[in-house]
Amino acid sequence: MKRSIYYSGAALVVAAVFVAGLALADDKTTPSTDKQKADAAKAMEQAIAPGAAHKALEPFIGEWKAEVKAWMAPGQPPTESKGTAKVTWILDGRYVQEEFTGDFMGQPFRGMSLTGYDNVRGKYRSVWVDNMSTTIVTSEGDLDATGKVFTFNGDYACAMTGDKNKQSKLISRLVNKDKHVFEMHDPKLGANSKVMEITYTRK
Repeated sequence: MKRSIYYSGAALVVAAVFVAGLALADDKTTPSTDKQKADAAKAMEQAIAPGAAHKALEPFIGEWKAEVKAWMAPGQPPTESKGTAKVTWILDGRYVQEEFTGDFMGQPFRGMSLTGYDNVRGKYRSVWVDNMSTTIVTSEGDLDATGKVFTFNGDYACAMTGDKNKQSKLISRLVNKDKHVFEMHDPKLGANSKVMEITYTRK
């Protein structure tokens, strides 16, 4: 409920600033023309509407079986586990929400992400939270020319090392309509940078 109130308030603030800007334009010695107002309104409408960049996230929508590999140290065999994921559109096609359920080192694991495209920044942005940490992983990235590979760079506070701004590279590869692969990399590890891989297969 608090998050809902916060975002509703934020939307109202954006709208208020936009309206105030138009009002101030009218108060200047050179008054705003109807065309200028129309252009400003159109720009605002385009900035807040989902578009083709959002639609590129459609292949992730659905219910998935997940096979997880995690490398605890370079050169060591990965630990393996299984999970499930439910991925849906929310807020009128603006964001993709993933709800992940599985286990990690024998413990129940639950996580959630929100991913969308910021029309103003011209970037994809994502956040991730889970029940095994109190940090929020934030990342930003792009889709390649093939329309199949999303690459994000992000940071988070690492409980294991104490690094408050640990860098990460996140890659999602669309194999086909029923399969995609997620990779998490630690750039500091060089050639053996992959620390996690999740293969999603549609149920």
